[in-house]
Amino acid sequence: MVHFEHELTGLKNALLTMASHAESAVKQAIDAVTNRDYDLALRVRAGDSVIDHFEVELDELAIRLLAKAPLAGDLRLIAVTMKISQNLERVGDEATKIAKRARDLSQEPPLKLPPAIPQMADLALQMLRTALDAFVSQDTATARALIPKDKQVDALNKEVHRQLANQMIEDPETISRCLNFMVVAKSLERIADHAKNVAEEVVYLCEAEDIRHSGKTKATLLSDERGGHAE
Repeated sequence: MVHFEHELTGLKNALLTMASHAESAVKQAIDAVTNRDYDLALRVRAGDSVIDHFEVELDELAIRLLAKAPLAGDLRLIAVTMKISQNLERVGDEATKIAKRARDLSQEPPLKLPPAIPQMADLALQMLRTALDAFVSQDTATARALIPKDKQVDALNKEVHRQLANQMIEDPETISRCLNFMVVAKSLERIADHAKNVAEEVVYLCEAEDIRHSGKTKATLLSDERGGHAE
């Protein structure tokens, strides 16, 4: 039993190390976009294999532990760890996409970065950190409160696309660069989606309640019961 607990702790620590790599990749990719840093963009793309390797190792360790898990709570923790790992791997993929666009943008004439893109990056990374902190502390209140923030990122993404679409109409020579910025914004929106997914997994871990695809948090469910309406 002691050995199992030690391995379980090792699994959680490996997940948090993977999360640190994924968060760093996103930060560096956005820095590469902001600073038109070609070399940094290449380093982010090269580093994606590290995150991929973490996912494979975590899956292998989790599968071994599943056969030993004595309690339902342990089974949920292992399953949730695997799902969070999948989301982190996809965060790494999105960071790589951003880095590719940063590489391309650095080789074209400068174009003003839409101000909503750094806002999206800050919010998406904050969501990811908060979701992982909620996992560590098993704090479902924090996890549930995070989920609606995804709509803020969605709104910023729409604003970026609207601004860039107008710019492409006004100045067709900027089309290629505007499209690259659109891809960056879309990747940030997806990173926020993955952060939301992690938060939903925390709720499942702690409450054994699957709230994916429900479209409702506990607050909106209570509102419905009292005769209110969800947005």
